[in-house]
Amino acid sequence: MGIVNQEAVKQFQLLLDEVEEPLKNSFENVHQGYVRETLARFLKARDGNVPKAHKMLVDCLNWRIQNEIDNILTKPILPPNLYRAVRDSQLTGLSGYTKEGLPVIAVGVGQSTFDKASVHYYVQSHIQMNEYRDRVVLPAATKKHGRYIGTCVKVLDMTGLKISALNQIKLLTVISTIDDLNYPEKTDTYYIVNVPYIFSACWKVVKPLLQERTRRKVQVLQGCGRDELLKIMDYASLPHFCRREGSGSSHHSENGTTDNCFCLDHVFHQHVYNYVNQQAALVESVGPWKQGSFHVAFPEPDPEGKKIAKTIESEFHKIGDHKNGLSNSMCKP
Repeated sequence: MGIVNQEAVKQFQLLLDEVEEPLKNSFENVHQGYVRETLARFLKARDGNVPKAHKMLVDCLNWRIQNEIDNILTKPILPPNLYRAVRDSQLTGLSGYTKEGLPVIAVGVGQSTFDKASVHYYVQSHIQMNEYRDRVVLPAATKKHGRYIGTCVKVLDMTGLKISALNQIKLLTVISTIDDLNYPEKTDTYYIVNVPYIFSACWKVVKPLLQERTRRKVQVLQGCGRDELLKIMDYASLPHFCRREGSGSSHHSENGTTDNCFCLDHVFHQHVYNYVNQQAALVESVGPWKQGSFHVAFPEPDPEGKKIAKTIESEFHKIGDHKNGLSNSMCKP
């Protein structure tokens, strides 16, 4: 579904007017002053079906209240060295903006290890990035350009993707389910770069399982994708791993760590870090900062998500078995 029917948006808004006050309050953090555009996102995620979109949004608002998502930007991950460890093992950042003003979110899929903290810290960090994007980055982009900007593009770096990534399937399924159910239609396009064989093999079997709407958003680019990406963004906004062939998700660029948008010392992460700590200081009078992860209830993935996760797992096992078979045959006298 491309353009959302405006009559459906009106019907949706009438239904939303009937929800309880706490849900309306939480919805303010979701829509940021752009109610109709937000309703259109949820409608798009449910193929224009008003009752289904309404249920999805109400479930999302209840999830936000039950898990105190509206307060998550006042909950720093402490101590600071733990936050640095999370950043070093969950590679994501803002590298710049497209020529149309959309934020460019870079994700180091292949080299994210998720092995320096508990699952709850990684989920907390991911939701904080979502909320910072929606409450700070996108409103600032909207103000700068004088028109509504409510989505981003994502560049996914597959450098270093290995069979050991199987260990992360469960966590990644949790994170993608949280995004699908509570932050729908926030990404215009997913650009996938630095693709190894293991990804290509999985993509062949996963692609047919995706909804057409999702398939259209995914573009697998050749090499580091630099030439294609320069059509939609300036060089300064390219993620560091797209600036030259074979650069990958290196933690050091030619100009030091500041070009690496995954690094805690990058200007984007410094802004996020300072913002969360400032918000925490504003509420500190209520009580001292409480160390420990911010536990969020993990939603159950839908049948499609489960099937995709199982398919990826199965394909990784096939590749692993094939490699082991080759190794064993080569070792035989």
